[in-house]
Amino acid sequence: MPQKGHGATASAASAQVVTYAEEFLDESSADRPTEMRAARERAADLGINALSHQGASLLELLAASVQAQAVIEVGTGVGVSGASILAGMTPGGVLTSIDLEAEYQRYARELFESLGHPHQQTRLIAGRALDVLPRFSDAAYDMLVVDADPAEYPAILVQAKRLLRIGGLVIFNGVFASGMADPSARDYEAIAVRDTAAELRHDEDWLPSLLTVGDGILLGSLRSRST
Repeated sequence: MPQKGHGATASAASAQVVTYAEEFLDESSADRPTEMRAARERAADLGINALSHQGASLLELLAASVQAQAVIEVGTGVGVSGASILAGMTPGGVLTSIDLEAEYQRYARELFESLGHPHQQTRLIAGRALDVLPRFSDAAYDMLVVDADPAEYPAILVQAKRLLRIGGLVIFNGVFASGMADPSARDYEAIAVRDTAAELRHDEDWLPSLLTVGDGILLGSLRSRST
């Protein structure tokens, strides 16, 4: 029988682990660029929920793991996630980032340049993802990273299957913020994210995973492409 107060103790321990992990990967530490900390502060000023330190570290690791040379990002923000992806990409790789807000992309460009990424390594496109993605080449990308309107996630997943090479990754950030884990949440965002997760899980072409990193990361590796 659980001891009295065990649940509260477990919750406190869980919160302590999350805090430890965030601080361990904090860009403000001595061995990490101060430009990233400034970018997070700018995001907060603009009301943007920047990618967590754990999430940023994971994107860098995944980009390095697949030796990414060509990556699409949907949702540029002020460049925190893009900078993390660039840090893990192979030299000479190109990040294409799409966002409706051209002003945010200007800040992202400043961040990329301050971190030493040459202009030709990034392509920033102002526009709606579902208008832009159909123009890109089939099977030409290593990763598609998404942090945008959850209502568009099912349609973006369809595009991902066409755009990614075999072994490529699709990554949806912030999925728990949509309410997907709450059975009572029936708004369009929660339903769209649940539909996306269900498609990843049931389509044998995808190898899916759901991680409790930051606000939740849903991802899949494209292992085949059925006709």
